This record gives sequence, C-alpha cells and structure tokens, in this order.
Amino acid sequence: MLVALVNGSPNKKGSTSLALQEVAKTLHESGISTENFWVGSKPLSGCLGCGKCATLGKCVFDDCVNEFRDLANKADGFVFGSPTHYAAISGQMKSFMDRLFFSEFQGNQNRAFRLKLAAGITIARRCGSATAFSQLLKYSTIQEMIIVSSRYWNEVFALTPDDVPHDLEGLMNMRIIGRNMAYILKLKEAGMAANIIPPAIEPPVFTHFTR
Repeated sequence: MLVALVNGSPNKKGSTSLALQEVAKTLHESGISTENFWVGSKPLSGCLGCGKCATLGKCVFDDCVNEFRDLANKADGFVFGSPTHYAAISGQMKSFMDRLFFSEFQGNQNRAFRLKLAAGITIARRCGSATAFSQLLKYSTIQEMIIVSSRYWNEVFALTPDDVPHDLEGLMNMRIIGRNMAYILKLKEAGMAANIIPPAIEPPVFTHFTR
C-alpha cells in the first residue's frame, strides 16, 4: 500500500516537509510505503476553466499537475500539506489542487481519487491554519474520498523549520494521522479480501440555484 505525500510549500525542505515526514515515519512503522511529491517553486497557472481536460483526460498545461497523475493513480492514500499564506493554502498549492481535481473529475470520472484516503495538513506561524485546513478538505469531499482525521485540526505551528520539533501537540497530530490512515488502509484491504464491493458510481447531476 502506498501513500502520496504532497508538499505544497515553495520551500522544498521547510516546515511543511518536516510535518509530512512525521506522518511518513508513522506510516512506515505500520508497514505502509510513502512517496514524496513536491509541487515546486516555479510559477504555476491556475485553472482557466477551458474544459479541455474533458477530452484530453488531463490538464491542457503539461506541468507538475499531469506529472502527479501517475502517482495519484497508483496511490491508496494522500496527505496534502501546505503552509498558511493569508489564512489560506499557498498560491502554488491552490493552482495545483484546482487543476488536478477539476481535470480528474472532468476527464476521468474521478477514478484516481474516489474512495481513496485523504488527509490535509497545514503549517502556520500563528493563525489562519484552520481556514487553510478547511480549504484542503473541500477538494477531498468533492471526489468522494475518505477523510482521515486526527484528534485535533491537522496543524503544526512554526515560524522556521527549527520550530517544528517544539510543537509537540502538532507532531502528535501528525503521528495520529499516520496511524489512523494505516489502520483504515488495512481495513479496506481486508474488505476487498472479503469481497465487499465498493458502491457504484452514480452519474453526476449538475444544478445551480435557479433550476
């Protein structure tokens, strides 16, 4: 079983990376493999709503969003991590998540994410991380993912990477995410072995507030 750890910070080896490493360490202790994916620090376009993904099966911009697709298809779970910028996830992560999830939903009938496990983690100096955490969760719910919780909001507080080891409660929450994710992955594996069939995909219905 494999969990993809997505680092949405422009700093590859910053506080977000350290928080994800704490999750990874606990997953490894439970026999679960992990693979790291860094969104990067290069300029990343947001979704243009062009709809080309519906015919291409991927985003029209061929960058890290499409690079991640192979990992998404083989992963059993995901931990999406981001620093908190203005009480929201980073601009890089917002563009990445918008295009990844929209193109997957439009082009592939949400097969890469549906009924797979997801957790979001956020890093902040002081505040705003709760709203950023909520923002991450919304991507998972629109794709019928199974959200893995901890015993508090999934936050670590740090100004610099050196501060991360001092947030003992935050690191505890990261470890609980890892243990809970490993447990649910094993439950899913046991369910498949017992021939428990996942629910069928219901054709999507799109409405708005006037009809």
